[in-house]
Amino acid sequence: MRRSWIMLAAVLCAVLPARADLIDAIEAIVDDAVITYHEVSAIGEEPAASLIRRYRNQPEVLEKELAALRTKTLQQLMDRQLILHEFKTAGYSLPESVINDLVEESIKNDFGDRATMAKTLEQTGVTQERYRQRIRDRFIETQLRLKNVTSEIIVSPHKVEAYYLAHKDEFKVEDEAKLSVIVLKGSNDTNGTPAALAQDILTKLEGGAAFPEMAKLYSQGSQRAQGGEWGWWPKTQLTKGLADVAFALEPGKCSGVFSRSSGDDYWVVQYEHGQPTLARHYGLDAAKKQVVIEERHCADAASCAELPTPMEYYILKLEDKHTAHFKSLGEVRDQIDRALREEERTRLNNQWLDKLRKKTFVRTFL
Repeated sequence: MRRSWIMLAAVLCAVLPARADLIDAIEAIVDDAVITYHEVSAIGEEPAASLIRRYRNQPEVLEKELAALRTKTLQQLMDRQLILHEFKTAGYSLPESVINDLVEESIKNDFGDRATMAKTLEQTGVTQERYRQRIRDRFIETQLRLKNVTSEIIVSPHKVEAYYLAHKDEFKVEDEAKLSVIVLKGSNDTNGTPAALAQDILTKLEGGAAFPEMAKLYSQGSQRAQGGEWGWWPKTQLTKGLADVAFALEPGKCSGVFSRSSGDDYWVVQYEHGQPTLARHYGLDAAKKQVVIEERHCADAASCAELPTPMEYYILKLEDKHTAHFKSLGEVRDQIDRALREEERTRLNNQWLDKLRKKTFVRTFL
């Protein structure tokens, strides 16, 4: 943990050199509570590391994202201090016995026992007193939010319907297919060539063999144990080569044997009795959209002799499919209700915090 923080700090200093010498600087004051640069950095360590992994090759974007993270983290810490100040000035109290119970529960859930807790805290530089204080503060924050923000919120049916009509595009479902797939690697020659083995499997399927059993027996795909079941896939999330095969089928039907070469610029080849019959070349257009570049009918061996080596061979079963449609209000009513409740909860939370800010001394040093 300590080593990862040192590495992260080095990257942060490289991205934000102007702040590298401000570890103990004051970021904000809320009444008599001070929030330091180090506190903000510690809270934001894990999300900052995630941003660095994601944008390490885009320094300008990374700098903006890290700055936004610091602002968000600082605001969260300031909001917590506002709530703790309200707890103190409003005359609330929290018995030590309650804190003891919360600490014991936290130790059990987070560490298992006190020895592990003590060792872990020592490694991360956190005292047991500070650990206890954090648990107390989180509990107070949660309870005051429950008291002031999360009272019962009722959303009227009319409001749900109005939201549905105003945001109907959000509930559009594109063409989607439920697929099961048998995958054979191009290098597999245990029972002859993969194309020949795939043809043998297809013959067994046409003779009445169950697709899940054939998949469990022969498939080399990641869903072998599930009988080759891929579940539901929107058309746009499939490679175009696979989508063209899948959506040409009727539900319950299997494709013939087909293969795919590697890369974004690839060929999909269909076979009959182990021989190629149709080859399609797929690539990306100027808008980075997959399109068919070329189509070849393999009338003879020479016409498809120079195609790239297949990466994998497939037999695909279309279990079911849905055409593009809008979900009905009945299907999304609960989803909309939850979203509107959360929207109202956020509004009430901001309203409450604004009231606390107006009666509390707050100053930032950004």
